[in-house]
Amino acid sequence: MSNHCHLIVKAKEGNLSDIIRDFKKFTTKKIFSAIKENPKESRKEWLLMTLSYEERIWFWNEGYHGKEITTDRFYNNKVNYIHQNPVEAGIVAQEQDYLLSSAAAFYGERKGALELTIF
Repeated sequence: MSNHCHLIVKAKEGNLSDIIRDFKKFTTKKIFSAIKENPKESRKEWLLMTLSYEERIWFWNEGYHGKEITTDRFYNNKVNYIHQNPVEAGIVAQEQDYLLSSAAAFYGERKGALELTIF
């Protein structure tokens, strides 16, 4: 999706909320730098101004809405919701057609951008 992402993640070690915090901090800095250093970005000035507030870079909403997956039914519900997101938005007709989705890899049709571990 162009304005948000959904993830199903598991922490091997540490607190998941700390990992999400660090992920958001890392990606914010990388995205801000990519905009700032891209000479072809026509909206550079506006984007940098929009993402900057009170001497901080704001990209993600504060907090996260993590829910622990404890049943197969809940897991399948979340996977379906995530995969149907671009279909519901009218971007693609079939979930596996959205190139930035894990759906095609999930169904074994092709590899995605991220390696999936199905648990």
